[in-house]
Amino acid sequence: MTSKSSSHHVFIMMGVSGSGKSAVANQVSYQLKTAFLDGDFLHPRANIVKMAEGHPLNDDDRRPWLQSLNDAAFAMQRTNDISIVVCSALKKSYRDILRKDNDNLSFIYMKGDFATIEARLKARKGHFFKTQMLVTQFETLEEPGADEPDVLVVDISHPLDEVVASTIATIEGAINKD
Repeated sequence: MTSKSSSHHVFIMMGVSGSGKSAVANQVSYQLKTAFLDGDFLHPRANIVKMAEGHPLNDDDRRPWLQSLNDAAFAMQRTNDISIVVCSALKKSYRDILRKDNDNLSFIYMKGDFATIEARLKARKGHFFKTQMLVTQFETLEEPGADEPDVLVVDISHPLDEVVASTIATIEGAINKD
């Protein structure tokens, strides 16, 4: 059994594609000198092949991947004061898998509206973007509610440096609260 403490905390940066999870997580991790993991790196080979062939993943495809991320978060919180993991975690059931037996885990929901995220995705250089992909992400998203007190919210409608600063303040606030 693990207990909550102010150290060894994992924060999962969650949200739809284009919400800035990776960009913010990279900068926050650098500034706070944390461990960092892009959750996509833990997809099993079958998922990578399926996505490369243009097929969307289903919940059965995601389950072993989410369990791998849960295990990684457990290992990270045992060896690092602060760790950041990037994972969309769009459904509550996905977040439940990630939080299982990881008492020092919180989510940071990178919250933004469709228009803001669509504009950012369209502005990305060298990035293939279809509006329908974002529509699907928003359709899948189960926004965290009051029944998920371990989810912290960061408004992404501001410039990157402000979102990074807000995320750092959110992390520091969560750690100091413990």
